[in-house]
Amino acid sequence: MIKAKVAGIGHYVPERVVTNFDLEKLMDTSDEWIRERTGISERRYFDPETDTVANMAAKAARMATEHAKIDVQDIDFIVFATITPDYFFPGSGVLLQRELDLPGIPALDIRNACSGFIYALSVADQYIKTGGYRNILVVGAEIQSSALEMNDRGRAVSVIFADGAGAVLLQPADPDKDQHILSTHLHADGRYAEELYVKDPGSSRKERLTKDMIDDVGIRAHMNGNAVFKHAVVKFHEVILEALTANNLEVSDIDLLIPHQANLRISQFIQKQLRLADDKVFNNIMHYGNTTAASIPIAMSEARQKKVLKSGDLLCIAAFGSGFTWASALIKL
Repeated sequence: MIKAKVAGIGHYVPERVVTNFDLEKLMDTSDEWIRERTGISERRYFDPETDTVANMAAKAARMATEHAKIDVQDIDFIVFATITPDYFFPGSGVLLQRELDLPGIPALDIRNACSGFIYALSVADQYIKTGGYRNILVVGAEIQSSALEMNDRGRAVSVIFADGAGAVLLQPADPDKDQHILSTHLHADGRYAEELYVKDPGSSRKERLTKDMIDDVGIRAHMNGNAVFKHAVVKFHEVILEALTANNLEVSDIDLLIPHQANLRISQFIQKQLRLADDKVFNNIMHYGNTTAASIPIAMSEARQKKVLKSGDLLCIAAFGSGFTWASALIKL
């Protein structure tokens, strides 16, 4: 069977740095309060004059193709994970295709929030295995900051989310080398959809968008933080063990765990559950906040740049988010 390998990794984050002290000026919060509850010290916000979801993704994609030592024109499929597309429709996949000047190749959009990148990776993995495509670009990119409510009412959510893009390039693995995606594992439970969601605008209304909706909180992200935390720490643990069991591996076989950067406290809880040493877990939420679908590929790219993630490593990635959805993957780099 053909297997898929991660041949290239890249990322892009906007230049604008927003610290907790900057947020103190906009809402009743503090650097200490934010760091204690989320682990975040600063995050990146896009520049509306220059950044779009698609062009941030293009910058990450170019870094990934350079790492893979291929030309951008060799990309033959795009799988794009985002819940903040540049337009209501079409999805940002075709806009990224345009940015990269790749007319004619397919572009598929994935809307699985924080689990979106692993869902997209799993889809791309299957296409490589069937032999349908040879250079698949998998992207997670988000602009969250333009939807955040920068006041006391929105502070519980607004201190967490941020902007950025990450990408990987998948190719068929060399059968003579032990470098490939071992497995991916996907789950969802829609019974909890309203615990973390944005209600409006939605198509199942008499009017899709009204002034009352704009004045109300329906267009803002609603998060039941306690429910999310309680489910996340359980499902993260389960889905990581599921991946290891499927491959007859142990926690001790993991060289590096990169969890979705939702909350540093969640990551630390999972690390403690798994009894992993500090050098076995990579977190960068402290500097980038929660970039939803972009968080794992951004972290993968930064870990590679810092030489924390190396060729030959067994990488485990895992995510939990809106839906609820959760997922994991094991990758031999």
